[in-house]
Amino acid sequence: MEKMQQNDGTLGKRLLGLFTVFFKIGLCTFGGGIAMLSILERELTEKRGWTTSDELLDYFAIGQSTPGIIAVNVSTFVGHKRAGIPGGIVATAGMVCPSVIIITIIAEFISNFAEIAWVQRALTGINVAVAALLTQAVWKFASKAVSGILGVALLVAAFVLIFALNVGTIWIIIGSALVGVAIAGARGEFRKEKAE
Repeated sequence: MEKMQQNDGTLGKRLLGLFTVFFKIGLCTFGGGIAMLSILERELTEKRGWTTSDELLDYFAIGQSTPGIIAVNVSTFVGHKRAGIPGGIVATAGMVCPSVIIITIIAEFISNFAEIAWVQRALTGINVAVAALLTQAVWKFASKAVSGILGVALLVAAFVLIFALNVGTIWIIIGSALVGVAIAGARGEFRKEKAE
């Protein structure tokens, strides 16, 4: 991966590539960050090799637990990985620009946009497509992130706590992080890292 990054052109070319790719992705941001997982994986992991699937899942996990929009946070992480701070800024700008342009045009030229009949029908169709994207993203994310009996147990516990007991998701994230750290400590994984 490092070798590829060094040989893929000047910083200017990398920045232009980051902006172009994330602008294209930003045009498809219907449904928010989770719905974008499949698109991001296809564009960043499969087509370009800019990140691995595991790294992308890590970026999503961090992006969900930090302020801001998940897809924008992921673009910042990937941009920073590819070209440092300028890459993070340019990738973020690329992701945000399409939304800013489209919202500005809608606000400027179309009054009562949501009340137009064809817009309502288009949004209904988009909602169905977003539901399909979300389902695919959740399935992919779960199949890669949840492994073993412990992973399944955490998933079920989180589901019950959120949907049956209405526990806030921030507490689920904090609790899951603490459980993960405790399990790693019990397995002696921190001692192994120090030994290496």
